Amino acid sequence: MTSTLLAAASATVPTTPQWSPTVAIIISASSVVALLFALRIEKPQVGPKFPGLPISIPTFIGAMAFGHVLGVGIVLGLTNIGRL
Repeated sequence: MTSTLLAAASATVPTTPQWSPTVAIIISASSVVALLFALRIEKPQVGPKFPGLPISIPTFIGAMAFGHVLGVGIVLGLTNIGRL
């Protein structure tokens, strides 16, 4: 039963692009944009401070995670419309 479910699921999964410098640039740019958005939150200084940036470590980690989610969404979206 499990192998049948896996076979059915693998038939519906779209192809994903290979890792390339273009994919890296898209994910990096979206992470930077998310970091810029993180500077606009109400209290970016709550928690231990990040040396060299005006935000805290939890804010930085959250912004990078959100940036990666945005970047993956952009890459998959561009792949599905045939632009990447």
